[in-house]
Amino acid sequence: MNRTVDTLLLANVSRRRFLQGLAAGSALVVAARWDLAAAAEDKQYGAAGMAYGWVDNPNVFIQIDEDGSVTVTNHRAEMGQGIRTSLVMVAADELGADWSKVKATQAPGDSDTYGNQDTDGSRSMRHWFDPMRRAAASARRMLEQAAAQRWDVPVDECQAGVHVIVHTPSGRELGFGELAAAARELDVPSRDTLSLKPESEWRLIGKSLGPSHDSDTGNLERAPAVDGEDIVSGKAIYGGDMRLPDMAYAVIARPDVLGASVASVDDSETLKIPGVIKTVRLEGTSQPSSFHPLGGVGVIADNTWAAIEGRKALKIQWNTEGLDANAGYDTKSYREMLEQRADSPGKVLRASGDIEAALADAESRHSATYYMPHLAHATMEPPVAIARVSADGAETWAPVQDPQSARDQVAEQLGIDGASVKVNQTLLGGGFGRKAKPDFVVEAAHLSRALDGRPVQLQWTREDDLHHTYFHALSVDRLEAGLGSDGKVQGWRHRTLAPTIMSIFQDDPRYKATYELGMGLTPLPFDIPALSLENGEAPAHKRIGWFRSVVNLPHAFAIQSFVAELAAAAGRDHRDYLLELLGPAREIDPLAVGATWNYGEDPERYTIDVGRLRGVVERVTEEADWGKSLPEGRGQGLAVHHSFCSYTAIVLDVEVNDQGSVIVHQADVAFDCGPRVNPERIRAQMEGSVVMGIGIGLLNEISASGGRIEQDTFHQYLLPRQANAPREVRVHLVDNPDAPMGGVGEPGLPPVAPALTNAIFAATGKRIRELPVGNQLKG
Repeated sequence: MNRTVDTLLLANVSRRRFLQGLAAGSALVVAARWDLAAAAEDKQYGAAGMAYGWVDNPNVFIQIDEDGSVTVTNHRAEMGQGIRTSLVMVAADELGADWSKVKATQAPGDSDTYGNQDTDGSRSMRHWFDPMRRAAASARRMLEQAAAQRWDVPVDECQAGVHVIVHTPSGRELGFGELAAAARELDVPSRDTLSLKPESEWRLIGKSLGPSHDSDTGNLERAPAVDGEDIVSGKAIYGGDMRLPDMAYAVIARPDVLGASVASVDDSETLKIPGVIKTVRLEGTSQPSSFHPLGGVGVIADNTWAAIEGRKALKIQWNTEGLDANAGYDTKSYREMLEQRADSPGKVLRASGDIEAALADAESRHSATYYMPHLAHATMEPPVAIARVSADGAETWAPVQDPQSARDQVAEQLGIDGASVKVNQTLLGGGFGRKAKPDFVVEAAHLSRALDGRPVQLQWTREDDLHHTYFHALSVDRLEAGLGSDGKVQGWRHRTLAPTIMSIFQDDPRYKATYELGMGLTPLPFDIPALSLENGEAPAHKRIGWFRSVVNLPHAFAIQSFVAELAAAAGRDHRDYLLELLGPAREIDPLAVGATWNYGEDPERYTIDVGRLRGVVERVTEEADWGKSLPEGRGQGLAVHHSFCSYTAIVLDVEVNDQGSVIVHQADVAFDCGPRVNPERIRAQMEGSVVMGIGIGLLNEISASGGRIEQDTFHQYLLPRQANAPREVRVHLVDNPDAPMGGVGEPGLPPVAPALTNAIFAATGKRIRELPVGNQLKG
């Protein structure tokens, strides 16, 4: 299902007591990891993938103890996507374990032991499915070998049942725990003797946990969420739940202007507030900021409330010398500047045919400019971290998506050896990419050091979160097309402008990075004679970071909205026009069309499959009864997008009432991610994507004036509520088990906003080209 197995290394690490606290006292521990050197030599994409940090080097650990318990080490962040359950489920199914005897343990941040631990890019399952199964299959085979030795019979007569090894001729059984110690002394099976279970023997993988709207037949065995009971009962430990003895609490006053530093501070009133212990001046950073803290003044107290009150009493003068552009950053004028630049040629990324002739000779020409504002992640749990710094090193507890980056950044900022830093990963109350940037962990470490090693919990408030996050980039996309007399597109030009994420790593690169352009722009799958895709300059005045689905969001919004506009201009049905633009089923080599970044995957294996794009369009429109008769003021909207190696099409049934309020009656989602491991979680991710996407379409907006973010909390940064959610969400999973496995967490989001605005047009005749919709329909 995934990468070639030739680069997978398996090992029995229990005999080496490889992991303190894991292998110690256990009977059997099996690990699997990728041989990166072999992977890089095997495929050209290997080295490129490592350069972008997208080739995993996982160590998968499966431990079996003498009491029969099975522990699977999870080193991916659990933030509501269910990966801690799904990965453990894969291992348990391949091993043959009884789910009631399986548990998960969370790995600390340690790439030397656990490999790449960064949880982003919707790649955890597609990169881990094979290593998990092979590690489990190795452990299963070793248990069978141990049983064969005990009974003095051929190993082929021994087969794993559910948590037992059975001697098939006699029916004798031995439990996993009874065999674990003997299996510990065996070598890991060679590749040619290792076999994986056929799909017909899966009890957990790919099984639905309940009724659905697709062809699933139901479950064979229910696998409850690993953390489910603790989460609903309040026992689960998130970052803000951690407590240490003698712990202090802190907040930080940070500059509104990126790069500003503290010129002077008067903390006299702050120190009078009961509970305040001290204030600490923190050094900040300008661009490129990387994951470094913004600086400012920390207030440490006996409790968070006292720290917040102490921060209010601070009198700070900020130094903004040399930061005129950042200090004057105004999103309204910045947008106008980008729109003006969009009228001029940009750097050509991909070209075919004669675009100028195609436009000049067209029967009709159509153009539109689309705008998406800055967005904030606004996770339910704002950033929070605990740090304890001593002469021996540092230990942190935090809800981070990338514990290794947190470890590296703490070591770098404190000037200590990375081996002396331990990062404990808690559950995440949402991530969406924000918690892959560990600046808040570094801040906590600085404050603990300033308090002579006393543990400090640093809490970001919601205001901190909205003012000082890594923002999703404000973007402008201008599209122009020429139509022939038959209404077909004969020329297409797309200019895109937005500050790049690479601005936090490089000195004002101004153009989007290769991987950003590869997210739905350069691999445009349309069958068009003349094409020009261009990128204009856009400087960054705030920290820009990845947000769920990243640059797929503005690209999908612009492209799928424009297709609907062209269909209307040609007098054609939107669905039929979209399928015509996609052209016949075929596989597009991303490299052949200039998409030199393909989500870190082998472009030979992970092509852009137009047949699969057509398939989800056809499936979703069939399920939604596309073109059905609807009352006045109500319409259907369609959009499709390929991202993170998966294919998503959405139809929304939307009503706009006399007050201009938008009511989403029904959402239909057709989703093709190839093989499906945990259908229930896939549906949950699609449902969440629909609600989040409606929020992006209707409500979400971050704006700046004078360098300051104008939204303080949720009365200004609006999130979708129950009234905004669809009355019904129906997820239709496309059965495609032979395709390469795609991502799930992010690809459901990009088509939502354009499907919404296309539905609004169908309901009202009003085109929406800027987000959020807000009050555009009122009056």
